[in-house]
Amino acid sequence: MDVLKASPTIVYSPYIPTTTRNKSQFSKPIFHNLNLQLPCFTRNGSKSRLFTTLSSSPISTTESIEPPMPEVEAEVGKERFDWYSQWYPVMPVCDLDKRVPHGKKVLGLDLVVWWDKNENEWKVFDDTCPHRLAPLSEGRIDQWGRLQCVYHGWCFGGNGDCKIIPQAPVDGPPVHTFKKACVAVYPSVVQHDIVWVWPNADPQYKDIITKKKPPYIPVLDDPSFSKLMGNRDIPYGYEVLVENLMDPAHVPYAHYGLMRTRTPTVKVDREGGRPLDMKVKKLDINGFLGKQDWGSSNFIAPCIFHAFADVEVDQENGSATSSEIAPPPNRRLSLIFMCVPVSPGNSRLIWTFPRNFGVWIDKIVPRWIFHIGQNLILDSDLYLLHVEERKIMEIGATSWQKACFVPTKSDALVVGFRRWFNKYAGGEIDWKGKYSGALPPSPPREQLMDRYWSHVVNCKSCNTAHKGLKALEVILQIMSVGLIGIVAVTKQNMISMVVKTTMVSMAIVCFAASKWLAHFIYKNFHYHDYNHAFV
Repeated sequence: MDVLKASPTIVYSPYIPTTTRNKSQFSKPIFHNLNLQLPCFTRNGSKSRLFTTLSSSPISTTESIEPPMPEVEAEVGKERFDWYSQWYPVMPVCDLDKRVPHGKKVLGLDLVVWWDKNENEWKVFDDTCPHRLAPLSEGRIDQWGRLQCVYHGWCFGGNGDCKIIPQAPVDGPPVHTFKKACVAVYPSVVQHDIVWVWPNADPQYKDIITKKKPPYIPVLDDPSFSKLMGNRDIPYGYEVLVENLMDPAHVPYAHYGLMRTRTPTVKVDREGGRPLDMKVKKLDINGFLGKQDWGSSNFIAPCIFHAFADVEVDQENGSATSSEIAPPPNRRLSLIFMCVPVSPGNSRLIWTFPRNFGVWIDKIVPRWIFHIGQNLILDSDLYLLHVEERKIMEIGATSWQKACFVPTKSDALVVGFRRWFNKYAGGEIDWKGKYSGALPPSPPREQLMDRYWSHVVNCKSCNTAHKGLKALEVILQIMSVGLIGIVAVTKQNMISMVVKTTMVSMAIVCFAASKWLAHFIYKNFHYHDYNHAFV
């Protein structure tokens, strides 16, 4: 079991123990298509008002951005981030079924993702039939490989053109060729085994992939690395999701007992919180670079947070260790989070943790086993962040740093993200007027932390496991009832007492196993509450 410590269920976060780095290990560039330049920060005489946060201890001045860091209010007329001129990850290919269309939402846009077998590629359409505006994602892919709306049977090809309107007379005008009969097609591409979409269906962007590609992360194309993926719909907004993933200081507390962190030299509490030396090295409209004591990180606006760290691997059993000895060469672990804005108060997280050690584990352990632990980690601070977002909304996103007291370096990346979000995005996502900006009402806790609709139905591995376990539960119940029935109807002299006792015992075991399995399914595939007071 020690070797499983190298799996994503345990060594899952970027907040793993720091070791001495081989200076040549990360000499090669980690990202392509990233143009980050060090911006000039004017402390005085700027058109923007600057606010500073007092610190309980002096912090040395460096060329890097370190907390306490001034807040930059939204600057009208300055360089502005265009949310609709970016590529967005929609879903991992491994969780898409080629037989059916999939409804997804990105940036408030209702999309349908489907497999065009005629062109042998994934397509992303507006999830609206031009006839009566029914959702195409509720339709089907017909025998000719066309996307069919099941409301009236209109069919569409891979270019969005209407192929047939069943209600139109064969000898009448070809109304299916009219422009209004077509569906809007969004530019899309598969990169790193993920479907990406460009959220602008204007024909001028049809070939945008030749001019601008999604961010390229070399490690995701390296065959020597494992790269199991997962996805989950999150009931809080994009900006809260991003900053939470950039915050290692919360891990010993919000995820106590779930994630391994370095034990500090001097423990000030049970959980083992400690000072963290973190800083933002560069920041511009494209994102920023981060430096932590466990490694480095990159935020590529708007979606990607990539952390990469050294881990030492025990030579005997392959398990990750927390030694201060330099790691063996070429042992690498990356943590890649893709945060997708869905709608106010909702986001989607796609994650993968590529590593080039213990790769064989991912080949024999099913993906849903890893997802059980990873979903528990997401659940353990989900309610906290859901409530936190509402408090931030009350004060206003651009007033975040005036309301939050962030005096230590452990908040550097969070402050860096808020600085980017306020300076270049005006402290808000551009929803194109589709939403008022208000958050949706908070649902009951069980619905808020539901795993089935937020993850299981969208994950091919977990969905398959859920169906299989539910079937096993039913089989155990049938066996239990069947065994008792056989004993009840069998005449006393036909079977011995030993056989009867055995059958009754087996019935009891089957019944108990079905009950345990039902609890396991509910807790791991539906709802698992997390009470921090009793951890």
